[in-house]
Amino acid sequence: MPSSTPPLSRITVLSGGVGGARFVQGLLHGLRSGAVPGGSADTEVTVIANTADDWWIHGLKVCPDLDTLMYTLGDGIDVERGWGRRDETWSAKTELEAYGVEPTWFGLGDRDIATHLVRTQMLEAGFTLSQVTEALCRRWQPGVRLLPMSDDRVETHIAIADPDSPSGRSVVHFQEYWVRLRAAVPAETVLVVGQEAATPAPGVLDAIADADLVVLPPSNPVVSVGTILGVPGIRDAVHATTAPVVGLSPIVGDSHVHGMAAQMLTSIGVEVSAGAVGAHYGPRSAGGVLDGWLVDTRDADQVPGLEAVGLRARAVPLMMSDPAATAVMAAAAAELVAS
Repeated sequence: MPSSTPPLSRITVLSGGVGGARFVQGLLHGLRSGAVPGGSADTEVTVIANTADDWWIHGLKVCPDLDTLMYTLGDGIDVERGWGRRDETWSAKTELEAYGVEPTWFGLGDRDIATHLVRTQMLEAGFTLSQVTEALCRRWQPGVRLLPMSDDRVETHIAIADPDSPSGRSVVHFQEYWVRLRAAVPAETVLVVGQEAATPAPGVLDAIADADLVVLPPSNPVVSVGTILGVPGIRDAVHATTAPVVGLSPIVGDSHVHGMAAQMLTSIGVEVSAGAVGAHYGPRSAGGVLDGWLVDTRDADQVPGLEAVGLRARAVPLMMSDPAATAVMAAAAAELVAS
């Protein structure tokens, strides 16, 4: 490692589900292999997870992004789906459908239900979501400190056109928009209910302030990283930290690699491009949250424009094909803001 590279004792990542989980998996691989400049197997990684996708179903509290991170890093994820448990069965879902219990479009696997049962029982016993998450991680040993963005209830809802509604529009929970509607209906407005009254979970602000590097992975900039930054106090903490802050674009070419970033960006009037997302986050020198921004090599022509608005930028391959390839991305992120 070059002598000019500052040591990375603590890294904090603001993460959504699938894309964020795969990035953190590659980051850990890179730290253990020595591929990340300044890092090592002893580097402490804290992941602050989006919880605005959470919802209640069949009386159970489901936290999709927390669980995807926990299962991915704990080697229990269904790799092909990118979510849920490996070797899953669906007997409970089948029985609920036989009883005619709605919603039938959202299925909980039998193994996955156990996680939600434990979480719900602990919450009803008075434990906070942070405490519950810590307890669940004792089983999965994800190799990171996993924190919810807030212990308060925050839920994302999407306003869509609805010709059958008297007002011409209706509002659905994020999960209904994503799972039942498959994000095929244009999103008119993103409504994050409860966000303004929420407070950061214990440890969140300290993890940002005390970090040597803060990373915004290629998660959805509106309904994953965006909702984390929207919790009062978190954006200010990212802006104020002495650590460099670097992000990786979820847009490659003219669309997202996974998920629905394109639909969500359109709903807030941001162009679907790597450069526009970087500008949306903005440079810290102008009140934003970034020092550096990585784009894919296919978007190399957008680097000069990013540098013109005050961001360090570089084009590198951003396809997370496996942990080793993702480790190279993590190394590039650290190198970009190393000085």
